[in-house]
Amino acid sequence: MKSLKKEQISQEVFDLYDDYAHNKIGRRKFMEKLSVYAVGGLTLGSLMSFMSPNYIDTLLVQPNDDRLESDYVTYNSSKGGGAIRGLLSKPANSSQKLPGVVVVHENRGLNPYIEDVGRQTALDGFISIAPDALTPLGGYPGNDDDGRALQQQRDRNEMLEDFIAAFNYLKTHPDCNGNIGVVGFCFGGWISNMMAVKVPELLAAVPYYGSQPNSEDATNIKTPLLLHFAELDTRVNAGWADYEIVLKANNIPYEAHFYAGVNHGFHNTSTPRYDKEAAELSWKRTIDFFKEKLG
Repeated sequence: MKSLKKEQISQEVFDLYDDYAHNKIGRRKFMEKLSVYAVGGLTLGSLMSFMSPNYIDTLLVQPNDDRLESDYVTYNSSKGGGAIRGLLSKPANSSQKLPGVVVVHENRGLNPYIEDVGRQTALDGFISIAPDALTPLGGYPGNDDDGRALQQQRDRNEMLEDFIAAFNYLKTHPDCNGNIGVVGFCFGGWISNMMAVKVPELLAAVPYYGSQPNSEDATNIKTPLLLHFAELDTRVNAGWADYEIVLKANNIPYEAHFYAGVNHGFHNTSTPRYDKEAAELSWKRTIDFFKEKLG
Protein backbone atom coordinates (compact mmCIF):
# COMPACT_ATOMS: atom_id res chain seq x y z
CA MET A 1 0.00 0.00 0.00
CA LYS A 2 1.18 3.55 -0.62
CA SER A 3 2.11 5.41 2.57
CA LEU A 4 1.73 8.94 1.22
CA LYS A 5 -1.52 10.84 1.67
CA LYS A 6 -3.17 13.16 -0.83
CA GLU A 7 -2.82 16.06 1.59
CA GLN A 8 0.98 15.78 1.39
CA ILE A 9 1.01 16.40 -2.35
CA SER A 10 0.88 19.90 -3.84
CA GLN A 11 -1.64 20.80 -6.54
CA GLU A 12 1.28 21.40 -8.91
CA VAL A 13 2.05 17.67 -8.81
CA PHE A 14 -1.52 16.82 -9.80
CA ASP A 15 -1.37 19.36 -12.62
CA LEU A 16 1.93 17.90 -13.76
CA TYR A 17 0.47 14.41 -13.75
CA ASP A 18 -2.47 15.68 -15.83
CA ASP A 19 -0.04 17.00 -18.44
CA TYR A 20 1.75 13.65 -18.49
CA ALA A 21 -1.45 11.60 -18.62
CA HIS A 22 -2.69 13.66 -21.58
CA ASN A 23 0.52 13.41 -23.57
CA LYS A 24 1.52 17.05 -23.16
CA ILE A 25 4.90 15.96 -21.79
CA GLY A 26 6.78 12.67 -22.09
CA ARG A 27 7.84 10.37 -19.29
CA ARG A 28 11.40 11.73 -19.11
CA LYS A 29 10.21 15.34 -18.79
CA PHE A 30 7.57 14.28 -16.29
CA MET A 31 10.19 12.59 -14.11
CA GLU A 32 12.48 15.59 -14.42
CA LYS A 33 9.78 18.04 -13.35
CA LEU A 34 8.44 15.70 -10.66
CA SER A 35 11.88 15.50 -9.05
CA VAL A 36 11.51 19.17 -8.00
CA TYR A 37 8.84 18.07 -5.53
CA ALA A 38 10.91 15.22 -4.08
CA VAL A 39 11.96 17.11 -0.96
CA GLY A 40 12.02 16.31 2.73
CA GLY A 41 10.55 12.86 3.28
CA LEU A 42 9.28 12.61 -0.29
CA THR A 43 11.43 10.68 -2.74
CA LEU A 44 10.96 10.60 -6.49
CA GLY A 45 10.21 6.89 -6.27
CA SER A 46 7.53 7.39 -3.64
CA LEU A 47 5.93 10.18 -5.65
CA MET A 48 5.89 8.06 -8.80
CA SER A 49 4.41 5.12 -6.92
CA PHE A 50 1.76 7.32 -5.35
CA MET A 51 0.66 8.92 -8.61
CA SER A 52 0.61 5.66 -10.60
CA PRO A 53 -2.66 3.69 -10.88
CA ASN A 54 -3.29 0.99 -8.29
CA TYR A 55 -5.74 -1.45 -9.84
CA ILE A 56 -5.24 -4.28 -7.36
CA ASP A 57 -6.72 -2.67 -4.26
CA THR A 58 -9.28 -0.27 -5.73
CA LEU A 59 -11.84 -2.31 -7.67
CA LEU A 60 -15.38 -1.78 -6.40
CA VAL A 61 -16.84 -4.87 -8.10
CA GLN A 62 -14.72 -7.96 -8.52
CA PRO A 63 -14.64 -9.69 -11.93
CA ASN A 64 -16.09 -12.89 -10.44
CA ASP A 65 -18.95 -11.21 -8.56
CA ASP A 66 -21.77 -13.77 -8.61
CA ARG A 67 -24.40 -11.04 -8.86
CA LEU A 68 -23.32 -10.51 -12.47
CA GLU A 69 -22.90 -12.22 -15.79
CA SER A 70 -19.80 -10.54 -17.22
CA ASP A 71 -17.67 -11.72 -20.12
CA TYR A 72 -15.89 -10.49 -23.24
CA VAL A 73 -17.63 -10.27 -26.58
CA THR A 74 -16.55 -9.19 -30.04
CA TYR A 75 -18.68 -7.02 -32.32
CA ASN A 76 -18.20 -5.52 -35.76
CA SER A 77 -17.21 -1.88 -36.31
CA SER A 78 -17.08 -1.67 -40.09
CA LYS A 79 -16.50 2.11 -40.17
CA GLY A 80 -13.94 1.97 -37.39
CA GLY A 81 -11.46 -0.67 -36.33
CA GLY A 82 -13.19 -3.83 -37.55
CA ALA A 83 -13.66 -6.51 -34.91
CA ILE A 84 -13.75 -4.81 -31.48
CA ARG A 85 -13.55 -6.60 -28.14
CA GLY A 86 -15.58 -5.38 -25.18
CA LEU A 87 -16.70 -6.42 -21.72
CA LEU A 88 -20.44 -7.17 -21.67
CA SER A 89 -22.03 -7.18 -18.20
CA LYS A 90 -25.56 -7.62 -16.92
CA PRO A 91 -27.29 -8.64 -13.69
CA ALA A 92 -27.29 -12.39 -13.15
CA ASN A 93 -30.54 -14.26 -13.71
CA SER A 94 -32.34 -11.24 -15.12
CA SER A 95 -35.65 -12.29 -16.67
CA GLN A 96 -36.49 -9.04 -18.46
CA LYS A 97 -34.94 -6.94 -21.16
CA LEU A 98 -32.74 -4.16 -19.77
CA PRO A 99 -31.78 -0.67 -20.87
CA GLY A 100 -28.23 -0.50 -22.20
CA VAL A 101 -25.21 1.68 -21.45
CA VAL A 102 -22.01 2.05 -23.46
CA VAL A 103 -19.08 2.68 -21.08
CA VAL A 104 -16.20 4.55 -22.74
CA HIS A 105 -12.62 4.41 -21.52
CA GLU A 106 -10.05 7.17 -21.13
CA ASN A 107 -7.08 7.72 -23.44
CA ARG A 108 -5.39 4.40 -22.61
CA GLY A 109 -7.74 1.57 -23.55
CA LEU A 110 -9.93 -0.76 -21.55
CA ASN A 111 -8.05 -0.86 -18.26
CA PRO A 112 -9.29 -2.51 -15.03
CA TYR A 113 -10.90 0.71 -13.75
CA ILE A 114 -13.17 1.03 -16.80
CA GLU A 115 -14.05 -2.66 -16.67
CA ASP A 116 -15.00 -2.02 -13.04
CA VAL A 117 -17.29 0.83 -14.13
CA GLY A 118 -18.93 -1.51 -16.62
CA ARG A 119 -19.64 -4.00 -13.84
CA GLN A 120 -20.93 -1.25 -11.53
CA THR A 121 -23.31 -0.11 -14.26
CA ALA A 122 -24.66 -3.65 -14.60
CA LEU A 123 -25.18 -3.95 -10.85
CA ASP A 124 -27.26 -0.79 -11.05
CA GLY A 125 -29.70 -2.54 -13.38
CA PHE A 126 -28.38 -2.15 -16.92
CA ILE A 127 -26.73 -4.23 -19.59
CA SER A 128 -23.41 -2.52 -20.27
CA ILE A 129 -20.69 -2.85 -22.83
CA ALA A 130 -17.21 -1.45 -22.24
CA PRO A 131 -15.35 -1.62 -25.57
CA ASP A 132 -11.59 -1.56 -26.03
CA ALA A 133 -10.67 0.82 -28.84
CA LEU A 134 -7.14 -0.62 -28.74
CA THR A 135 -8.41 -3.96 -30.07
CA PRO A 136 -7.00 -3.38 -33.59
CA LEU A 137 -3.56 -2.84 -31.99
CA GLY A 138 -3.73 -5.91 -29.77
CA GLY A 139 -5.89 -4.49 -26.96
CA TYR A 140 -5.06 -2.82 -23.67
CA PRO A 141 -1.43 -3.81 -23.07
CA GLY A 142 -1.58 -4.20 -19.30
CA ASN A 143 -0.30 -0.79 -18.27
CA ASP A 144 -1.47 2.75 -18.89
CA ASP A 145 1.78 4.19 -20.24
CA ASP A 146 1.84 1.73 -23.14
CA GLY A 147 -1.92 2.08 -23.48
CA ARG A 148 -1.63 5.83 -24.02
CA ALA A 149 1.10 5.30 -26.59
CA LEU A 150 -1.04 2.81 -28.48
CA GLN A 151 -4.14 4.96 -28.43
CA GLN A 152 -2.19 7.84 -29.97
CA GLN A 153 -1.72 5.60 -33.02
CA ARG A 154 -5.45 5.50 -33.73
CA ASP A 155 -7.58 8.22 -35.29
CA ARG A 156 -10.09 9.46 -32.73
CA ASN A 157 -12.91 9.68 -35.27
CA GLU A 158 -12.39 6.03 -36.20
CA MET A 159 -12.54 5.20 -32.49
CA LEU A 160 -15.78 7.19 -32.27
CA GLU A 161 -17.18 4.82 -34.90
CA ASP A 162 -16.16 1.86 -32.71
CA PHE A 163 -18.29 3.18 -29.86
CA ILE A 164 -21.20 4.01 -32.17
CA ALA A 165 -20.97 0.39 -33.33
CA ALA A 166 -21.18 -0.67 -29.66
CA PHE A 167 -24.44 1.31 -29.44
CA ASN A 168 -25.74 -0.62 -32.45
CA TYR A 169 -24.59 -3.91 -30.90
CA LEU A 170 -26.57 -3.22 -27.73
CA LYS A 171 -29.55 -1.94 -29.71
CA THR A 172 -30.11 -5.38 -31.22
CA HIS A 173 -28.95 -7.49 -28.28
CA PRO A 174 -31.68 -9.91 -27.17
CA ASP A 175 -31.26 -8.88 -23.52
CA CYS A 176 -31.55 -5.14 -24.23
CA ASN A 177 -34.83 -3.21 -24.51
CA GLY A 178 -33.33 -0.87 -27.12
CA ASN A 179 -33.04 2.18 -24.85
CA ILE A 180 -29.34 3.12 -24.84
CA GLY A 181 -27.20 5.70 -23.06
CA VAL A 182 -23.49 6.37 -22.86
CA VAL A 183 -21.10 7.34 -20.08
CA GLY A 184 -17.45 8.17 -20.69
CA PHE A 185 -14.42 9.55 -18.91
CA CYS A 186 -11.83 12.02 -20.25
CA PHE A 187 -11.40 10.86 -23.89
CA GLY A 188 -14.58 8.91 -23.20
CA GLY A 189 -16.25 12.16 -22.18
CA TRP A 190 -15.48 13.56 -25.64
CA ILE A 191 -16.84 10.35 -27.18
CA SER A 192 -20.02 10.73 -25.11
CA ASN A 193 -20.48 14.29 -26.33
CA MET A 194 -19.84 13.23 -29.93
CA MET A 195 -22.21 10.27 -29.74
CA ALA A 196 -24.87 12.79 -28.73
CA VAL A 197 -23.96 14.66 -31.92
CA LYS A 198 -23.87 11.62 -34.20
CA VAL A 199 -26.51 9.21 -32.87
CA PRO A 200 -30.06 10.61 -32.92
CA GLU A 201 -31.45 7.50 -31.19
CA LEU A 202 -29.15 7.91 -28.17
CA LEU A 203 -31.40 8.65 -25.20
CA ALA A 204 -28.86 9.87 -22.62
CA ALA A 205 -25.22 10.96 -22.58
CA VAL A 206 -23.03 11.46 -19.49
CA PRO A 207 -19.62 12.97 -20.22
CA TYR A 208 -17.20 13.05 -17.27
CA TYR A 209 -14.66 15.87 -17.74
CA GLY A 210 -14.84 15.46 -21.51
CA SER A 211 -13.78 17.88 -24.22
CA GLN A 212 -16.63 19.56 -26.01
CA PRO A 213 -17.70 19.32 -29.66
CA ASN A 214 -17.34 22.41 -31.81
CA SER A 215 -20.29 24.79 -31.98
CA GLU A 216 -21.43 23.57 -35.39
CA ASP A 217 -21.53 19.93 -34.29
CA ALA A 218 -23.18 20.80 -31.00
CA THR A 219 -26.22 22.24 -32.76
CA ASN A 220 -27.07 18.71 -33.94
CA ILE A 221 -27.52 17.37 -30.41
CA LYS A 222 -30.97 16.18 -29.37
CA THR A 223 -29.84 13.79 -26.65
CA PRO A 224 -30.29 14.89 -23.00
CA LEU A 225 -26.90 15.52 -21.38
CA LEU A 226 -25.65 15.16 -17.81
CA LEU A 227 -22.18 16.69 -17.61
CA HIS A 228 -19.71 16.26 -14.74
CA PHE A 229 -16.76 18.65 -14.32
CA ALA A 230 -13.90 18.93 -11.82
CA GLU A 231 -13.42 22.43 -10.43
CA LEU A 232 -9.62 22.24 -10.74
CA ASP A 233 -9.68 20.91 -14.31
CA THR A 234 -8.98 24.20 -16.09
CA ARG A 235 -7.97 22.42 -19.31
CA VAL A 236 -11.39 20.86 -19.97
CA ASN A 237 -13.44 23.54 -18.24
CA ALA A 238 -12.12 26.22 -20.60
CA GLY A 239 -14.44 24.96 -23.34
CA TRP A 240 -17.61 24.80 -21.26
CA ALA A 241 -18.86 28.41 -21.62
CA ASP A 242 -19.01 28.24 -25.41
CA TYR A 243 -20.62 24.79 -25.31
CA GLU A 244 -23.29 25.97 -22.87
CA ILE A 245 -24.16 28.90 -25.13
CA VAL A 246 -24.97 26.49 -27.96
CA LEU A 247 -26.92 24.15 -25.70
CA LYS A 248 -29.06 27.00 -24.41
CA ALA A 249 -29.55 28.60 -27.83
CA ASN A 250 -30.80 25.32 -29.30
CA ASN A 251 -32.89 24.24 -26.30
CA ILE A 252 -30.80 21.11 -25.84
CA PRO A 253 -31.68 19.51 -22.50
CA TYR A 254 -28.67 19.44 -20.19
CA GLU A 255 -27.63 19.49 -16.58
CA ALA A 256 -24.05 20.35 -15.55
CA HIS A 257 -22.35 19.81 -12.21
CA PHE A 258 -19.02 21.21 -11.04
CA TYR A 259 -17.44 19.38 -8.11
CA ALA A 260 -15.55 21.69 -5.77
CA GLY A 261 -11.88 21.16 -4.99
CA VAL A 262 -11.39 18.05 -7.13
CA ASN A 263 -9.16 17.22 -10.08
CA HIS A 264 -9.74 15.79 -13.53
CA GLY A 265 -10.16 12.05 -13.04
CA PHE A 266 -11.93 12.36 -9.69
CA HIS A 267 -14.11 9.33 -10.47
CA ASN A 268 -11.14 7.04 -11.13
CA THR A 269 -10.67 4.93 -8.00
CA SER A 270 -7.14 3.84 -8.98
CA THR A 271 -5.23 7.14 -8.62
CA PRO A 272 -4.93 9.79 -5.88
CA ARG A 273 -7.02 12.15 -7.98
CA TYR A 274 -9.98 10.03 -6.85
CA ASP A 275 -12.40 11.88 -4.60
CA LYS A 276 -14.82 9.50 -2.91
CA GLU A 277 -17.51 12.07 -2.11
CA ALA A 278 -17.57 13.59 -5.60
CA ALA A 279 -17.32 10.19 -7.29
CA GLU A 280 -20.22 8.70 -5.35
CA LEU A 281 -22.45 11.76 -5.75
CA SER A 282 -21.76 12.01 -9.48
CA TRP A 283 -22.42 8.30 -9.94
CA LYS A 284 -25.73 8.49 -8.07
CA ARG A 285 -26.72 11.35 -10.35
CA THR A 286 -25.62 9.33 -13.37
CA ILE A 287 -27.65 6.25 -12.47
CA ASP A 288 -30.71 8.34 -11.56
CA PHE A 289 -30.39 10.09 -14.94
CA PHE A 290 -30.14 6.80 -16.81
CA LYS A 291 -33.13 5.36 -14.96
CA GLU A 292 -35.16 8.46 -15.85
CA LYS A 293 -34.16 8.60 -19.52
CA LEU A 294 -33.78 4.90 -20.35
CA GLY A 295 -36.60 3.45 -18.28
